[in-house]
Amino acid sequence: MNANDVKQYRQPDYDIDDMFIERWSPRSFQEKEVPQEDLMSVFEAARWAPSSMNMQPWRFIVARTEEDRERFHSFVMDGNLKWCEKAPVLALIISDKDAATHAFDSGAAWGFLSLQARKNGLITHAMGGFYKDKAREVLEIPERYDIQALVAIGYQGEKEKLEEEMQQREQPSPRRPVEESLMEGSFKE
Repeated sequence: MNANDVKQYRQPDYDIDDMFIERWSPRSFQEKEVPQEDLMSVFEAARWAPSSMNMQPWRFIVARTEEDRERFHSFVMDGNLKWCEKAPVLALIISDKDAATHAFDSGAAWGFLSLQARKNGLITHAMGGFYKDKAREVLEIPERYDIQALVAIGYQGEKEKLEEEMQQREQPSPRRPVEESLMEGSFKE
């Protein structure tokens, strides 16, 4: 889906850079390897995300080989496995719990990663639909680290190659108006 197609689904209420509108989370991936330079650029962008006291609590466990991807597939829930099997790169985001703001800071790193991926012509799709305990076991993740999300990274494939139920969801989602997310002075329902 090109940038003009995305804009038919997403219209900002205020002036922002197009990269925010154009970034979305497709489920259709091509089985095409991501060049090392492009992939490392994505993680380089994540590296520069802000973090409390510059602790940079995020870590990425990456699966690029068929063998590593199969290990990751062992802990992905069936609904996500249907589409993420074709993604050439999977990255598990974990964060060091010693940093008080580890989850917040790791979210910033994910945001930077996703925007750089878009700039590199890649798509990303973060998911929570996986078994964290199994991921911890399979990847030997120490208890000191919290498991945040699993991200599929690659090139966008054809919507038509997805199962019918997923085809209907294969479009950028709109957002609620910014005013519905803002509260001035104190919490309000």
